[in-house]
Amino acid sequence: MNIILFEEHELGHILPRKDERTVHLLKVLHKKAGDTFDTGIIGGMRGTGWINKINLDGSIMVTVQCNEPSVPRMRLRMAVSFVRQIQMRRLLKDLSNIGVSYIDFFGTDTMEKSYRDTKLLTDGGAYKALVEGAVQARDTQLPVLSVYESLDVWLNECPWEKTDNKRIPLLLAMDNIRAEGSFFYLTPANRPAVITIGPERGWSDRERSLFEKAGFLRLSMGERALRSETACVAACALAMEKICVI
Repeated sequence: MNIILFEEHELGHILPRKDERTVHLLKVLHKKAGDTFDTGIIGGMRGTGWINKINLDGSIMVTVQCNEPSVPRMRLRMAVSFVRQIQMRRLLKDLSNIGVSYIDFFGTDTMEKSYRDTKLLTDGGAYKALVEGAVQARDTQLPVLSVYESLDVWLNECPWEKTDNKRIPLLLAMDNIRAEGSFFYLTPANRPAVITIGPERGWSDRERSLFEKAGFLRLSMGERALRSETACVAACALAMEKICVI
């Protein structure tokens, strides 16, 4: 852990002995009573924490003082076809770590339909993955996670229009099979961006037509068929370099 994060409601409470944060502070960082550590409030500020007391049962009492802004997140929305649960967990952690502001999942024509039934989105696993990514980045802010039944519903709702009214975002659909151009030659522009990643089987022709009608530009990142989580990270890296959306 590069920062110890707390929920607002946890402040003033004792951290149990088996809590991951307690274990990290005492067993990994070898902190003792009176020592300080980097901390932050999820959704709030960063600052400094103090270990006030280590109890006989191994639990700890801490105090935090947070008055520093967190690192900024990119004005980037990543929209992805549903993937396997193990992939989704890695993807959420990585996108949170990179600094994406919004993550959307939707159903697509060629994906495995059972992927939509993942328990990760209902059992707290997705939230935990987002926190893990933020902790690695020394960030207190988490991406906003949303789920849509299908690409059609997502395009009809246009969620990006509700979050940034200052600049029209670049609308990009990654398509390594029938692309209209290459991400590598995209002209740099200081604009927010919406990037979509399809299933590993690729977009259907019907979905390509939907993107065209919605004003999306279909771009290639190369000839290789990438895993979904690899494609997401690659697209984010290119966005950070080409689109300057921070």
